[in-house]
Amino acid sequence: MAQDIPGLRTARFRDLDAHTLYGLLKLRVDVFVVEQECPYPELDGRDTLPSTWHLWFPGPDHLPLAYLRMLDEPGGAARIGRVAVAPAARGTGLAGRLMDAALELVGDRSCVLDAQAYLVAFYRRYGFSPTGPEYLEDGIPHVPMARPPAPRS
Repeated sequence: MAQDIPGLRTARFRDLDAHTLYGLLKLRVDVFVVEQECPYPELDGRDTLPSTWHLWFPGPDHLPLAYLRMLDEPGGAARIGRVAVAPAARGTGLAGRLMDAALELVGDRSCVLDAQAYLVAFYRRYGFSPTGPEYLEDGIPHVPMARPPAPRS
């Protein structure tokens, strides 16, 4: 079960305290807006939806080292996005552990994401395949990807 992954935290928006929420949003802004130089509206209103999951690994100082959010899409698919790892924690396997946990929460539903192009091989390891051509979002090449629903037994 996703909650059995050591150190993993999962929460809905309503369950996040102000300090934790600030840390999660700061990590996302630090990675996507500052590091990747993409000035875009990071706070898109979807974080607060009752069905949104926030998954993260806190560091020793309780600040998040890695994060992703999972949304419900129209039609029932799950959407994984905002996958971010702090520079000091890259290469430690935290992104993979987040993906394992998220896909466990997804269950047998289909799942979609928009991968930065250099991460397509990473997402393929989790059963995702490209569903369209590469495109630019905020100057960064992305590839739409999907993972089909798990077969029902």
